[in-house]
Amino acid sequence: MDPEISKPIGRRVILSMGAVGVAGIAYGSKIQSWVGSTLSKVAPNNSLIGLIPGADTFQIYTVAGFPQMSTSQYKLSVNGLVKKELSFTYEELLSFKPTLLTKDFQCVTGWRVPNVHFKGVALKDILSKAGPKNNANYVLFHSFDGVYTESLSIDQAMRFDVIVAYSMLGGPITEEHGGPVRLYVAPMYGYKSIKWLSEITLSSSLQEGYWEQLGYDVNAWIGNSNGRNDRPVD
Repeated sequence: MDPEISKPIGRRVILSMGAVGVAGIAYGSKIQSWVGSTLSKVAPNNSLIGLIPGADTFQIYTVAGFPQMSTSQYKLSVNGLVKKELSFTYEELLSFKPTLLTKDFQCVTGWRVPNVHFKGVALKDILSKAGPKNNANYVLFHSFDGVYTESLSIDQAMRFDVIVAYSMLGGPITEEHGGPVRLYVAPMYGYKSIKWLSEITLSSSLQEGYWEQLGYDVNAWIGNSNGRNDRPVD
């Protein structure tokens, strides 16, 4: 993902942020949170694409700053080609039977974080409650940042290793990592795991997500997009 910076940011700021990001790898989430909040201040109009090393060897990409939403404000809506439209609060998501996954997080640009612990609700459990109609072929995802979108086929969405995650790395998901709730699609590259998830829409037709509109693969199975054969074992 080659970032385009539409608002000039001083070289000194970028260099200092990079240094702090590297420190975050060693010293953890407090520094990473400072990185996110500082990026938001230097790009108040959300025009910066950030590429800053974060804690736990993650690199942080954003085209929309770091939107904030408290768990008390959060709602996830499910609509479109469903028998019953639904809306879930953060607490209601916690009431579902949890799904725990420990999988690698792989970026299409090449970096990987091994054995990341995720916890959340199996997407298939949420979709089953809403009741997909017979012509629901795709599942579309929207972020409350107003920018990011994604999609999966209905069969992909029903996999056991696709979850609506509310916890990772042993705690609540931070805003830098897409919290309070994000999607995690374990067998696909990271851009499919949309951050700041707020809406799920079932549709009869495919609508390409943000990154697909820029040329990335719709079916982003790990290994297919960069000549590697390292798709996680089911």
